[in-house]
Amino acid sequence: MSTLFDEAKIGGLGLANRIVLSPMTRNRADRDGVPTDLMATYYAQRAGAGLIVTEGTQPSAIGQGYVTTPGLHTDAQVAGWRKVTDAVHAEGGRIFIQIMHTGRIGHSSLHGGEPQVAPSPVLAEGQTFTYEGLVDNETPRELTTAEVEQTVAEFVEAARNAIRAGADGVELHGANGYLIQQFLASGSNQRTDKYGGSVANRIRFAVEVATEVAKAIGPERVGLRISPANTFNGISETETEELYPALLREIAPLGLAYLHIVESAGREFTRTLRAQWSGTVILSPNNDGAPTGREHGEQAIADGACDLVAFGRQFLANPDLPARFRAGADLNEADPATFYGGDHRGYTDYPALAV
Repeated sequence: MSTLFDEAKIGGLGLANRIVLSPMTRNRADRDGVPTDLMATYYAQRAGAGLIVTEGTQPSAIGQGYVTTPGLHTDAQVAGWRKVTDAVHAEGGRIFIQIMHTGRIGHSSLHGGEPQVAPSPVLAEGQTFTYEGLVDNETPRELTTAEVEQTVAEFVEAARNAIRAGADGVELHGANGYLIQQFLASGSNQRTDKYGGSVANRIRFAVEVATEVAKAIGPERVGLRISPANTFNGISETETEELYPALLREIAPLGLAYLHIVESAGREFTRTLRAQWSGTVILSPNNDGAPTGREHGEQAIADGACDLVAFGRQFLANPDLPARFRAGADLNEADPATFYGGDHRGYTDYPALAV
Protein backbone atom coordinates (compact mmCIF):
# COMPACT_ATOMS: atom_id res chain seq x y z
CA MET A 1 0.00 0.00 0.00
CA SER A 2 1.26 3.48 -0.87
CA THR A 3 2.14 6.00 1.83
CA LEU A 4 2.50 9.78 1.86
CA PHE A 5 6.26 9.36 1.56
CA ASP A 6 6.34 7.15 -1.54
CA GLU A 7 7.44 8.58 -4.86
CA ALA A 8 4.76 9.27 -7.46
CA LYS A 9 4.25 10.59 -10.97
CA ILE A 10 1.89 13.06 -12.58
CA GLY A 11 2.08 13.00 -16.34
CA GLY A 12 5.74 12.23 -16.94
CA LEU A 13 6.89 14.23 -13.92
CA GLY A 14 8.51 12.38 -11.04
CA LEU A 15 7.53 13.50 -7.52
CA ALA A 16 9.55 12.88 -4.37
CA ASN A 17 6.45 12.15 -2.27
CA ARG A 18 2.65 12.27 -2.32
CA ILE A 19 2.31 15.43 -0.25
CA VAL A 20 0.93 18.43 -2.19
CA LEU A 21 1.04 22.09 -1.20
CA SER A 22 -2.57 23.10 -1.70
CA PRO A 23 -3.29 26.33 -3.60
CA MET A 24 -3.91 29.14 -1.10
CA THR A 25 -4.50 32.81 -1.85
CA ARG A 26 -1.96 34.82 0.18
CA ASN A 27 -2.19 38.30 -1.47
CA ARG A 28 1.54 39.06 -1.58
CA ALA A 29 1.89 40.06 -5.25
CA ASP A 30 2.28 43.74 -6.07
CA ARG A 31 -0.63 45.90 -7.26
CA ASP A 32 0.23 45.10 -10.88
CA GLY A 33 -0.16 41.40 -10.21
CA VAL A 34 3.58 40.75 -10.38
CA PRO A 35 4.91 37.98 -8.10
CA THR A 36 7.42 39.33 -5.61
CA ASP A 37 10.78 38.12 -4.30
CA LEU A 38 8.98 37.32 -1.04
CA MET A 39 6.73 34.92 -2.94
CA ALA A 40 9.79 33.21 -4.40
CA THR A 41 11.11 32.69 -0.87
CA TYR A 42 7.76 31.37 0.35
CA TYR A 43 7.42 28.75 -2.35
CA ALA A 44 11.09 27.73 -2.24
CA GLN A 45 10.73 27.11 1.51
CA ARG A 46 8.00 24.56 0.69
CA ALA A 47 9.84 22.79 -2.15
CA GLY A 48 9.94 19.61 -0.07
CA ALA A 49 6.37 18.97 -1.25
CA GLY A 50 6.01 16.34 -3.92
CA LEU A 51 4.12 19.02 -5.83
CA ILE A 52 3.48 22.71 -5.20
CA VAL A 53 0.22 24.08 -6.59
CA THR A 54 0.38 27.85 -6.35
CA GLU A 55 -2.25 30.35 -5.34
CA GLY A 56 -4.89 31.27 -7.90
CA THR A 57 -3.50 33.41 -10.71
CA GLN A 58 -5.72 35.48 -12.98
CA PRO A 59 -5.50 34.86 -16.74
CA SER A 60 -6.67 38.38 -17.56
CA ALA A 61 -7.25 41.72 -15.87
CA ILE A 62 -11.00 41.11 -15.70
CA GLY A 63 -10.34 37.71 -14.12
CA GLN A 64 -8.97 39.32 -10.93
CA GLY A 65 -11.23 39.14 -7.90
CA TYR A 66 -8.97 40.10 -5.02
CA VAL A 67 -6.30 42.67 -4.20
CA THR A 68 -2.60 41.87 -4.76
CA THR A 69 -3.17 38.51 -6.44
CA PRO A 70 -0.75 37.48 -9.18
CA GLY A 71 -1.51 37.38 -12.89
CA LEU A 72 -0.22 35.59 -15.97
CA HIS A 73 -1.17 38.04 -18.70
CA THR A 74 1.74 40.54 -18.83
CA ASP A 75 5.44 40.14 -19.48
CA ALA A 76 6.24 41.55 -16.04
CA GLN A 77 4.03 38.93 -14.40
CA VAL A 78 5.72 36.16 -16.38
CA ALA A 79 9.13 37.47 -15.30
CA GLY A 80 7.97 37.52 -11.68
CA TRP A 81 6.77 33.94 -11.89
CA ARG A 82 10.10 32.94 -13.44
CA LYS A 83 11.81 34.03 -10.21
CA VAL A 84 9.40 31.82 -8.25
CA THR A 85 9.80 28.72 -10.42
CA ASP A 86 13.58 29.11 -10.55
CA ALA A 87 13.70 29.32 -6.75
CA VAL A 88 11.55 26.19 -6.37
CA HIS A 89 13.53 24.21 -8.94
CA ALA A 90 16.80 25.23 -7.28
CA GLU A 91 15.51 23.44 -4.17
CA GLY A 92 14.50 20.35 -6.15
CA GLY A 93 10.77 21.08 -6.15
CA ARG A 94 7.98 20.71 -8.70
CA ILE A 95 5.48 23.53 -9.29
CA PHE A 96 2.17 23.93 -11.11
CA ILE A 97 0.64 27.43 -11.32
CA GLN A 98 -3.09 27.51 -10.67
CA ILE A 99 -5.07 29.55 -13.22
CA MET A 100 -8.10 31.13 -11.54
CA HIS A 101 -10.62 33.41 -13.21
CA THR A 102 -12.86 34.60 -10.38
CA GLY A 103 -15.83 35.45 -12.60
CA ARG A 104 -18.52 37.25 -10.61
CA ILE A 105 -16.39 37.31 -7.45
CA GLY A 106 -14.61 40.65 -7.12
CA HIS A 107 -15.34 44.31 -7.74
CA SER A 108 -15.18 46.79 -10.60
CA SER A 109 -12.72 48.97 -8.69
CA LEU A 110 -10.06 46.29 -9.19
CA HIS A 111 -9.99 46.92 -12.93
CA GLY A 112 -10.81 50.51 -13.77
CA GLY A 113 -14.55 50.40 -13.15
CA GLU A 114 -15.24 47.53 -15.54
CA PRO A 115 -17.67 45.14 -13.82
CA GLN A 116 -16.91 41.51 -13.10
CA VAL A 117 -18.10 39.07 -15.75
CA ALA A 118 -19.97 35.81 -15.29
CA PRO A 119 -22.12 33.25 -17.09
CA SER A 120 -25.23 35.20 -16.05
CA PRO A 121 -25.97 38.49 -14.25
CA VAL A 122 -26.58 36.77 -10.91
CA LEU A 123 -25.32 38.53 -7.79
CA ALA A 124 -23.16 36.64 -5.30
CA GLU A 125 -24.35 37.92 -1.93
CA GLY A 126 -21.71 39.31 0.39
CA GLN A 127 -18.79 41.70 0.30
CA THR A 128 -15.41 41.96 -1.37
CA PHE A 129 -12.23 43.47 0.05
CA THR A 130 -10.84 46.19 -2.23
CA TYR A 131 -8.01 48.73 -1.90
CA GLU A 132 -10.62 51.06 -0.39
CA GLY A 133 -11.87 48.44 2.09
CA LEU A 134 -14.90 46.14 2.20
CA VAL A 135 -17.64 46.88 -0.34
CA ASP A 136 -20.83 45.10 -1.33
CA ASN A 137 -20.57 42.71 -4.24
CA GLU A 138 -21.93 43.93 -7.56
CA THR A 139 -24.13 42.20 -10.09
CA PRO A 140 -21.79 40.92 -12.82
CA ARG A 141 -22.12 41.47 -16.53
CA GLU A 142 -23.12 38.43 -18.57
CA LEU A 143 -20.49 37.26 -21.03
CA THR A 144 -21.65 37.08 -24.62
CA THR A 145 -21.16 33.80 -26.45
CA ALA A 146 -18.21 35.30 -28.32
CA GLU A 147 -16.72 36.55 -25.05
CA VAL A 148 -16.99 33.07 -23.53
CA GLU A 149 -14.92 31.76 -26.42
CA GLN A 150 -12.43 34.61 -25.91
CA THR A 151 -12.19 33.71 -22.23
CA VAL A 152 -11.21 30.16 -23.21
CA ALA A 153 -8.42 31.73 -25.28
CA GLU A 154 -7.30 33.74 -22.23
CA PHE A 155 -6.90 30.53 -20.22
CA VAL A 156 -4.82 29.11 -23.08
CA GLU A 157 -2.54 32.14 -23.26
CA ALA A 158 -2.10 32.14 -19.48
CA ALA A 159 -1.11 28.47 -19.61
CA ARG A 160 1.45 29.21 -22.31
CA ASN A 161 2.77 32.04 -20.16
CA ALA A 162 3.06 29.68 -17.18
CA ILE A 163 5.28 27.35 -19.19
CA ARG A 164 7.24 30.35 -20.47
CA ALA A 165 7.72 31.30 -16.80
CA GLY A 166 9.25 27.90 -16.08
CA ALA A 167 6.30 26.16 -14.41
CA ASP A 168 6.07 22.39 -14.68
CA GLY A 169 2.38 22.73 -15.49
CA VAL A 170 -0.90 24.44 -14.61
CA GLU A 171 -3.95 23.63 -12.54
CA LEU A 172 -7.28 24.89 -13.89
CA HIS A 173 -9.38 26.14 -10.98
CA GLY A 174 -12.84 24.71 -11.52
CA ALA A 175 -13.79 24.81 -7.84
CA ASN A 176 -14.82 27.08 -4.94
CA GLY A 177 -17.36 29.16 -6.82
CA TYR A 178 -15.08 30.77 -9.40
CA LEU A 179 -15.78 31.12 -13.12
CA ILE A 180 -15.55 27.49 -14.24
CA GLN A 181 -17.80 26.32 -11.41
CA GLN A 182 -20.13 29.27 -12.07
CA PHE A 183 -20.73 27.75 -15.51
CA LEU A 184 -21.25 24.29 -14.00
CA ALA A 185 -23.78 25.46 -11.38
CA SER A 186 -27.39 26.12 -12.36
CA GLY A 187 -27.76 28.83 -9.73
CA SER A 188 -25.14 31.06 -11.37
CA ASN A 189 -25.62 29.83 -14.95
CA GLN A 190 -29.01 30.82 -16.35
CA ARG A 191 -27.90 31.08 -19.96
CA THR A 192 -29.98 29.98 -22.94
CA ASP A 193 -27.14 29.55 -25.44
CA LYS A 194 -24.90 26.50 -25.89
CA TYR A 195 -23.22 27.15 -22.52
CA GLY A 196 -26.38 26.99 -20.37
CA GLY A 197 -29.41 24.91 -19.51
CA SER A 198 -28.70 21.19 -19.74
CA VAL A 199 -25.87 19.39 -17.98
CA ALA A 200 -24.21 18.86 -21.36
CA ASN A 201 -24.26 22.61 -21.98
CA ARG A 202 -23.18 23.65 -18.49
CA ILE A 203 -20.06 21.47 -18.62
CA ARG A 204 -19.13 22.82 -22.06
CA PHE A 205 -17.00 25.75 -20.85
CA ALA A 206 -14.95 23.54 -18.51
CA VAL A 207 -14.46 20.96 -21.26
CA GLU A 208 -13.39 23.60 -23.77
CA VAL A 209 -10.91 25.19 -21.37
CA ALA A 210 -9.36 21.82 -20.47
CA THR A 211 -9.26 20.70 -24.09
CA GLU A 212 -7.69 23.85 -25.49
CA VAL A 213 -5.16 24.24 -22.69
CA ALA A 214 -4.15 20.58 -23.10
CA LYS A 215 -3.66 21.13 -26.83
CA ALA A 216 -1.55 24.23 -26.18
CA ILE A 217 0.90 22.92 -23.55
CA GLY A 218 0.36 19.17 -23.47
CA PRO A 219 -2.17 17.26 -21.33
CA GLU A 220 0.60 15.92 -19.08
CA ARG A 221 1.09 19.50 -17.88
CA VAL A 222 -2.56 20.18 -17.01
CA GLY A 223 -4.57 19.43 -13.87
CA LEU A 224 -8.18 20.29 -13.09
CA ARG A 225 -9.56 21.14 -9.65
CA ILE A 226 -13.24 20.56 -8.86
CA SER A 227 -15.38 20.86 -5.71
CA PRO A 228 -18.67 19.01 -6.20
CA ALA A 229 -21.51 20.32 -4.02
CA ASN A 230 -19.35 23.12 -2.61
CA THR A 231 -21.46 26.18 -1.76
CA PHE A 232 -18.52 28.57 -1.30
CA ASN A 233 -18.97 32.02 -2.90
CA GLY A 234 -22.72 31.57 -3.10
CA ILE A 235 -22.66 28.60 -5.48
CA SER A 236 -25.90 26.65 -5.84
CA GLU A 237 -25.56 23.41 -7.78
CA THR A 238 -28.23 21.01 -8.96
CA GLU A 239 -27.76 17.54 -10.46
CA THR A 240 -24.33 17.21 -8.84
CA GLU A 241 -24.36 13.42 -9.11
CA GLU A 242 -25.02 13.69 -12.85
CA LEU A 243 -22.95 16.81 -13.53
CA TYR A 244 -19.49 15.71 -12.42
CA PRO A 245 -19.51 12.21 -13.90
CA ALA A 246 -20.61 13.83 -17.18
CA LEU A 247 -17.71 16.28 -16.94
CA LEU A 248 -15.21 13.49 -16.26
CA ARG A 249 -16.50 11.41 -19.18
CA GLU A 250 -15.75 14.33 -21.49
CA ILE A 251 -12.28 15.20 -20.19
CA ALA A 252 -10.94 11.75 -19.26
CA PRO A 253 -9.88 11.00 -22.85
CA LEU A 254 -7.61 14.09 -22.79
CA GLY A 255 -5.13 12.30 -20.51
CA LEU A 256 -4.67 15.19 -18.09
CA ALA A 257 -1.92 15.07 -15.45
CA TYR A 258 -4.41 14.83 -12.60
CA LEU A 259 -7.83 15.53 -11.18
CA HIS A 260 -7.83 17.51 -7.92
CA ILE A 261 -10.98 16.97 -5.84
CA VAL A 262 -11.97 19.32 -3.04
CA GLU A 263 -14.04 16.89 -0.99
CA SER A 264 -17.32 18.69 -0.39
CA ALA A 265 -19.79 15.92 -1.26
CA GLY A 266 -18.41 13.20 1.02
CA ARG A 267 -16.05 10.25 0.67
CA GLU A 268 -18.58 8.02 -1.09
CA PHE A 269 -18.93 10.49 -3.98
CA THR A 270 -15.16 10.93 -4.04
CA ARG A 271 -14.85 7.18 -4.54
CA THR A 272 -17.43 7.33 -7.32
CA LEU A 273 -15.39 9.95 -9.17
CA ARG A 274 -12.13 8.12 -8.42
CA ALA A 275 -13.53 4.96 -10.00
CA GLN A 276 -14.37 6.90 -13.14
CA TRP A 277 -10.94 8.55 -13.45
CA SER A 278 -8.12 6.28 -14.58
CA GLY A 279 -5.42 8.89 -14.01
CA THR A 280 -3.92 10.48 -10.91
CA VAL A 281 -6.21 11.97 -8.24
CA ILE A 282 -5.18 14.61 -5.71
CA LEU A 283 -7.57 14.98 -2.79
CA SER A 284 -8.21 17.89 -0.44
CA PRO A 285 -10.03 15.83 2.22
CA ASN A 286 -13.12 16.96 4.08
CA ASN A 287 -12.15 16.90 7.77
CA ASP A 288 -15.21 18.70 9.15
CA GLY A 289 -13.38 22.02 9.18
CA ALA A 290 -10.19 20.76 10.83
CA PRO A 291 -6.84 21.20 9.06
CA THR A 292 -5.74 18.14 7.11
CA GLY A 293 -3.28 16.15 9.20
CA ARG A 294 -1.02 13.23 8.42
CA GLU A 295 -3.66 10.80 9.65
CA HIS A 296 -6.28 12.23 7.26
CA GLY A 297 -3.90 11.93 4.33
CA GLU A 298 -2.89 8.38 5.14
CA GLN A 299 -6.53 7.36 5.54
CA ALA A 300 -7.50 8.91 2.20
CA ILE A 301 -4.77 6.96 0.41
CA ALA A 302 -5.64 3.77 2.31
CA ASP A 303 -9.29 4.22 1.29
CA GLY A 304 -8.24 4.26 -2.34
CA ALA A 305 -9.82 7.73 -2.67
CA CYS A 306 -6.68 9.33 -4.12
CA ASP A 307 -3.03 9.02 -5.05
CA LEU A 308 -1.78 12.28 -3.50
CA VAL A 309 -3.08 14.49 -0.69
CA ALA A 310 -3.17 18.30 -0.60
CA PHE A 311 -2.36 20.11 2.65
CA GLY A 312 -3.28 23.78 3.18
CA ARG A 313 -3.09 25.47 6.58
CA GLN A 314 -0.63 22.89 7.94
CA PHE A 315 1.75 23.61 5.04
CA LEU A 316 1.21 27.35 5.40
CA ALA A 317 2.57 27.23 8.96
CA ASN A 318 5.14 24.45 8.45
CA PRO A 319 7.41 25.06 5.46
CA ASP A 320 9.06 21.67 6.08
CA LEU A 321 5.79 19.77 6.55
CA PRO A 322 6.93 16.51 4.88
CA ALA A 323 9.98 16.35 7.17
CA ARG A 324 7.82 17.05 10.24
CA PHE A 325 5.34 14.35 9.24
CA ARG A 326 8.13 11.84 8.70
CA ALA A 327 9.73 12.69 12.05
CA GLY A 328 6.44 12.81 13.95
CA ALA A 329 7.42 16.30 15.10
CA ASP A 330 5.12 18.93 16.57
CA LEU A 331 3.56 21.39 14.12
CA ASN A 332 3.56 25.19 14.17
CA GLU A 333 0.13 26.78 14.58
CA ALA A 334 -1.10 28.92 11.68
CA ASP A 335 -1.95 32.57 12.44
CA PRO A 336 -5.22 33.51 10.64
CA ALA A 337 -4.49 37.24 11.11
CA THR A 338 -1.64 36.97 8.57
CA PHE A 339 -3.27 34.69 5.99
CA TYR A 340 -4.04 37.48 3.52
CA GLY A 341 -1.72 40.34 2.61
CA GLY A 342 0.99 41.97 4.65
CA ASP A 343 4.72 41.31 4.73
CA HIS A 344 6.93 38.39 5.71
CA ARG A 345 5.21 37.94 9.07
CA GLY A 346 3.01 34.86 9.02
CA TYR A 347 4.33 34.14 5.53
CA THR A 348 8.04 33.33 5.38
CA ASP A 349 8.94 33.48 9.08
CA TYR A 350 7.43 30.20 10.29
CA PRO A 351 10.34 28.20 11.71
CA ALA A 352 11.58 24.95 10.25
CA LEU A 353 12.87 22.06 12.34
CA ALA A 354 16.34 22.56 13.73
CA VAL A 355 18.87 20.55 11.71
